[in-house]
Amino acid sequence: MKKFISIITAVLLSLCLCVGLAACGGGEPVTPTGDVLVVYYSASGNTKKIANYIAEITGGTLFEIEPVDPYTEDDLNWRNSGSRVNNEHNDPNRNVELKTTQVENWDSYETVFIGYPIWWQEASWVVDNFVKNNDFTGKTVIPFCTSSSSGLGKSGELLAQMAGTGNWLEGRRFRSSASKSAVEEWIILP
Repeated sequence: MKKFISIITAVLLSLCLCVGLAACGGGEPVTPTGDVLVVYYSASGNTKKIANYIAEITGGTLFEIEPVDPYTEDDLNWRNSGSRVNNEHNDPNRNVELKTTQVENWDSYETVFIGYPIWWQEASWVVDNFVKNNDFTGKTVIPFCTSSSSGLGKSGELLAQMAGTGNWLEGRRFRSSASKSAVEEWIILP
């Protein structure tokens, strides 16, 4: 009987591990249609890497979201309670000014991938003004994020609420070390 219980326990733990690992990446495969735009903000280069993979796979156009006041390594040090990201996180009126939110030929894009690092279980607020200042009507929007440990969470849903327009899909989280093949598995071309 003990052996049987041990086997059942091992099977159940294996199933839980598989479900847990599957949930970490999240996001069903997506199929972009029409012209593709890949919008991203990258604090340390990880999101930029994934954005480049998506653009290569889909033939999409890249658009980098750039703050007027770029973040330094010290600004991004979340372990320092006085760092810029900590101060912004704690400010309910935070507003990161961007160099531009205007994308050339915006109306021509049918699918928009939007990428960001996860900060405090939400999309980096650097993308907020981009989302607020663009009309996503008629567009399929696919969020993606990078994080070593945090999942996508409700980041895409919160951005969709902020935008108020567009058909926002679930999206996906990629580890910082994700390969192009991991992105290729997620994107199914028509």
